[in-house]
Amino acid sequence: MLAIHPQFITDDTGKKLSVVLPINDFKNIMEELEELEDIKLYEQAKADNGPSIPIDDAFRMIEAKRKS
Repeated sequence: MLAIHPQFITDDTGKKLSVVLPINDFKNIMEELEELEDIKLYEQAKADNGPSIPIDDAFRMIEAKRKS
């Protein structure tokens, strides 16, 4: 579990409007979200049961696309 240290911006009645985080907390949250997205995409691909290609072929295709 991430330890975060939020500060809140409130209106005149005390209603929370925004959150301010230390930059390191923000970066850690973004890294966790990226990892969760990767896991989600992996699980979707695994459940798809579509055709697959060897990883070396995939890298060659990606590299060729980048060059074009």
